[in-house]
Amino acid sequence: MMNATDDVELTILMPCLNEAETLATCVDKAKGYLQTSGVHGEVLIADNGSTDGSQQIAVDHGARVVDIPVKGYGAALIGGMEAANGRYVIMGDADDSYDFTALDPFVERLRAGDDLVMGNRFLGGIEPGAMPPLHKYLGNPVLTWIGRMLFRSPIRDFHCGLRGYNRRAMLGLELKTTGMEFASEMVVKSTLAGLQVSEVPTTLSKDGRSRPPHLRSWRDGWRHLRFLLIFSPRWLFLVPGLIALVLGAVGSLLLLFGPTRIGGVGFDVASQVYLSALAIVGYQGVLFAILTKLYAEREGFRLPRSRSFAWFAQRASLESFSLVGSAALLIGIVVLVIQFVSWGQSGFGALDPQATLRVAVPASMLMVLGAQTIMTGMFIGILTIPTRS
Repeated sequence: MMNATDDVELTILMPCLNEAETLATCVDKAKGYLQTSGVHGEVLIADNGSTDGSQQIAVDHGARVVDIPVKGYGAALIGGMEAANGRYVIMGDADDSYDFTALDPFVERLRAGDDLVMGNRFLGGIEPGAMPPLHKYLGNPVLTWIGRMLFRSPIRDFHCGLRGYNRRAMLGLELKTTGMEFASEMVVKSTLAGLQVSEVPTTLSKDGRSRPPHLRSWRDGWRHLRFLLIFSPRWLFLVPGLIALVLGAVGSLLLLFGPTRIGGVGFDVASQVYLSALAIVGYQGVLFAILTKLYAEREGFRLPRSRSFAWFAQRASLESFSLVGSAALLIGIVVLVIQFVSWGQSGFGALDPQATLRVAVPASMLMVLGAQTIMTGMFIGILTIPTRS
């Protein structure tokens, strides 16, 4: 991996996959910016396997080309980041949709100490036809809102392709995603790591290519959403799991004492069965949240943390989970034994279905929850085995 040199301040980085129609224009604009601004820099093309001669076009127009064999938008940008010589990097698509002659706002913020400077197309302007209505009014606003809500990010345009960053700070985040969700990963991890993040207005023009873009709206939109949710197990697993667990467990235990009416609706044994199932599914969600966070910490991912989870993580172990799980399992087994003995005393004859199930359902729920807890403890034991880095 090449290291940034002190005399190269800025690398203008463009990912490239068959961009022969527009690449020369983009490189010329970027080179022109470096010349007119006096910024000492380079133009770097991270080629992702072009077959239309893009590599030679880039070289002919004065850019440096680095071959990135791993396929994907994120892979190309990560490889380009590693190969860059500049202290700062400004990345942008090579489709002529962004103006590489108007980079002063990015450079100013980077020089002022910002670690990530995002372009905001909604502030700077979107030319007619430059962004499909689906992206403009649904995809980008919704995904940005979700990202801001889950991670408390100040960024209002999560997916702008023109952005600048401090190369050393960004390398420290160890970005990993190879697809389009790389755009979200950069913003999320920068926010979670406490980096200095800002926005500047930028314009989006209609790209100059005659072919369709590489972006696939629904597929790539889902990949962004999936990344945002998985990176926030609190909202994907923990909160819905806790709600389901409390509703299911409390409801099932209340029905242990007999039928209940709420308003004009009556609840009895059948409701108790479904409430127990809801509690089990909810508890599984809680366990998934715990395992996701513990695994993420083991692998070095930066997920949102809280003091309560830090306290819990210090005490989560095979032993503690096994103890709690065994207690729940034992209670359920004791109830099972009591019911079996009672059945035997009656000569193993017919039982009152409702009375029997009213006790058997929560006992079964406790046995299942206990077994889940014990197995989760075993997996935590695997996760916490000391290993070499």
